[in-house]
Amino acid sequence: MEVKPFKAFRFDASVVGDVSKCIAPPYDVINDTERDGLCQKSRYNIVHITKGKTGASDDERNNQYTRAAEYLRNWITEGALRQDDKETIYGYVQDFQLDGTAYQRLTFIALAKLEDFGKIVRPHEQVFEKPMLDRLNLERATAARFGLVFMLYDDPQGVADKIITQAAAQEPLIDFVDDQAVRHRLYAIAAQDEIRAVKAMMQEKSCVIADGHHRYTTGLKYMRESGNPKAKYQMIAFTNTHQKGLVVLATHRIVGGIKDFWPSDLLARLARGFRVEQFKFASGARAKTQAKKKMLAKMKSFYDQDKTAFGMYMGDGSFYVAALNDTSLMTAAAPDKSNAWRALDLSVLHKLILERLLGLDEEKMGNSDYVEYVKDMPNALNEVIERIDAGRKQVAFFTNPIKMRQLTEVTEAGERMPHKSTYFYPKMYTGLTIQKL
Repeated sequence: MEVKPFKAFRFDASVVGDVSKCIAPPYDVINDTERDGLCQKSRYNIVHITKGKTGASDDERNNQYTRAAEYLRNWITEGALRQDDKETIYGYVQDFQLDGTAYQRLTFIALAKLEDFGKIVRPHEQVFEKPMLDRLNLERATAARFGLVFMLYDDPQGVADKIITQAAAQEPLIDFVDDQAVRHRLYAIAAQDEIRAVKAMMQEKSCVIADGHHRYTTGLKYMRESGNPKAKYQMIAFTNTHQKGLVVLATHRIVGGIKDFWPSDLLARLARGFRVEQFKFASGARAKTQAKKKMLAKMKSFYDQDKTAFGMYMGDGSFYVAALNDTSLMTAAAPDKSNAWRALDLSVLHKLILERLLGLDEEKMGNSDYVEYVKDMPNALNEVIERIDAGRKQVAFFTNPIKMRQLTEVTEAGERMPHKSTYFYPKMYTGLTIQKL
């Protein structure tokens, strides 16, 4: 893959004050309440641009995208955003903890030549049309790219990792800790020999998109329709798969809006192709917690054995684990897919349960009235369970995380996983660098 340095636009602390108050998580993990909180942190917070508010009086001339373009113009005019004067590759270091274990993820940010999906760039997830159009409208209005496309590459030698580690001995451009206790640091890599080393290392690499499928697809569309030669290169964050800090967490599903839904009916229909194990609990929080732990332990045992299984909760006094018994069901449901794709827990969940048993088509799976996708963060499971108990949703499906081996096998087969298959933690924040076209 062809990569090169660039002169990013970045927030200037002498104008905006605390730069950390201008940075935000990716637009697609921010709800409206969180957006409002970020807006209150600073009038320069990037969320004003990436997830602007809509209004009843919005029209073609005045809407969230035209307002985003105005914010960008004004911030550059005021000096809140300034372009770096040197061609730079940016080292991005994230330090975090999970279950008491410390991790560090090393990433470099550079421009990469946009390639159609194929040998050089491989997607691993399906995309929804609505968010892709949203990002395209933003790029059309602003002629800029804000969020990072997160790509994985394979380099056992760790060429860029060593350069980033050396850069981390310098004074950071940005250094802050987010609300999840993740430390984010950005460093300038401007030495020509180091830039040449990164470019040479990446020249023969093929990459897998870990996160940002909508942003990358938008980049391709905008490049074609705009004819702007600068649009041929996209701002991308690259992470080497050969590092401990590359962590993948699960994304659970919580489903509602199903007519005539009865837990007993779903269990009866599941029994035709799945082995279902029940973890019943009596009243009381302690018993419920113990049953949940048993479900999660059973899920992990299947995960460790490379077997297909997922957990369920329907508010009927039990947790469940469903393990696929009859693999011929997946062969029949997805005859055009590879064995690697058909073996994914989420492929089984989507094809055999969400589609076949619950009647959810592609459109409904992208509609939060029917399916919500919940990141496996602390207390996420308890919040999901509470929503089922309150009757706001009908059934929750708990999943194991995708293994890197599975991701590689599926993408090498030229296939994409179901929507929201992976959750690479932590998220890469928006506003660290901006690519102006």
